[in-house]
Amino acid sequence: MPSDVAGPFTPDPSRRRFLAAAGALAAGALLPARLRPAAAADAPGVRAFTLTAAPARVPLLAGELDKAMAVWAYDGRVPGPEIRVRQGERVRITVTNGLREETTVHWHGVRVPNAQDGVPHLTQEPIAPGARFVYEFVCPDAGTFWYHPHQRSFEQVGRGLYGPLIVEEREPPAVDRDLTWVLDDWRLTPEAEIRDDFGHPHDISHEGRIGNVVTVNGRTPAPLHMRTGERVRLRLINAANARIFALVFHGHRPRIVALDGQPCPPHEPPGGRVVLGPAMRADLILDGTGRPGERYTVRDVAYRRQAYELTDVVYGPTPLRNEPPPAPVELPANPLAEPDLARAERHEIRFQGGMMGGSLHGLRMNGRPVNPMQMMHAGKAWAINGVVATGHRLDPVLTLARGRSYRLLLANDTAWHHPMHLHGHSFRVLARDGVPAPRREWQDTVLVAPRERTEIALVADNPGDWMFHCHILEHQAGGMMAVVRVA
Repeated sequence: MPSDVAGPFTPDPSRRRFLAAAGALAAGALLPARLRPAAAADAPGVRAFTLTAAPARVPLLAGELDKAMAVWAYDGRVPGPEIRVRQGERVRITVTNGLREETTVHWHGVRVPNAQDGVPHLTQEPIAPGARFVYEFVCPDAGTFWYHPHQRSFEQVGRGLYGPLIVEEREPPAVDRDLTWVLDDWRLTPEAEIRDDFGHPHDISHEGRIGNVVTVNGRTPAPLHMRTGERVRLRLINAANARIFALVFHGHRPRIVALDGQPCPPHEPPGGRVVLGPAMRADLILDGTGRPGERYTVRDVAYRRQAYELTDVVYGPTPLRNEPPPAPVELPANPLAEPDLARAERHEIRFQGGMMGGSLHGLRMNGRPVNPMQMMHAGKAWAINGVVATGHRLDPVLTLARGRSYRLLLANDTAWHHPMHLHGHSFRVLARDGVPAPRREWQDTVLVAPRERTEIALVADNPGDWMFHCHILEHQAGGMMAVVRVA
């Protein structure tokens, strides 16, 4: 059936913890472990880190099924260690591949030079088993970003290979705590092991790999303990293959201060729901307005028939202050080039395919016409501008002149949501179905609803061949991937 992301929230107190396959979800989320710099950088002014991707066993579930589960992980942790640096710093990250297959690392949302973008066969050759690759780049923007493989990402990310990358402002805002929640879901067997059905044709042609257990920072969620009067900066990262989250913080009025790492005017989430498609991020200011001893639910209402309680906000007995600070939090802007909308060149990019998506005729794969049966046999179901992608090395769907402004109309001709991610750039979201976006936020991943037309604008100021793809990773594997060239 078509994607079932909820509209306006309707409370349903009968829905409880999520889901039966894992038992109760009432415990143990951990904060992401911080990745410390290497003992010494190889050059002055460079912060050096190391990461190793390898099989590991980690406990994901609380309660009766708590045990070490086989995963793939960075440095033996899920999520991988948090890399935290300051805006403008140069980082050098040496990645060692301990897997039995090739891998890469993509620094999602960071405007890196093209050669550091981690796309196999497009910006680099994959890292072979036992080999290593050194990534080096400056972090131009402060914000919440993350890292993950771009090689067979539908399985490598799905098995646990991802981690947060936090770039702090040169003068961070005044908050009492700065927390990161990496959200994910897992498709587990009744024995609490990862179900080995990655790349299933149904997932590719429908809404992607939706799991039956949700975790926060690699564990089924524990309560968020707060104190009355406390102010928390809560960084949300959706690392799931396909799940859309729509979080409602009952009893609270969180304000969104950044989307996809880019500051935006502080505002309450529309309809009270913080909506994050796969790969999207949001920075919230969550003020402790509850009283000592009170408890409030954080509920995920993204799917109408599968709403559940993610966790609770629980207030301790001792207030921090009588009420949160009155001063609002507004983050400083990042150095992004503003598109010239009046002179911007216009292009249209269409998304086609999937079940119930209408006609698949007129598509091409590997330079030749292809019919739906041939697509199915090749494990494909999607196309961009009529081309079914079979790898990362593609002819450009668009060639943009460096330094010029562009308006792109993203036309979703399918029955499913698509979080569309452009590498190497951020863009302003201008309108949806002709209705102007109220804040024109900067994003690098935009969630385009079924049959929706979303207009974005950018300055093509980062040269190279850049991936543009759906971040439902099964859709990407199924052909919804293109290259945008900036030259």
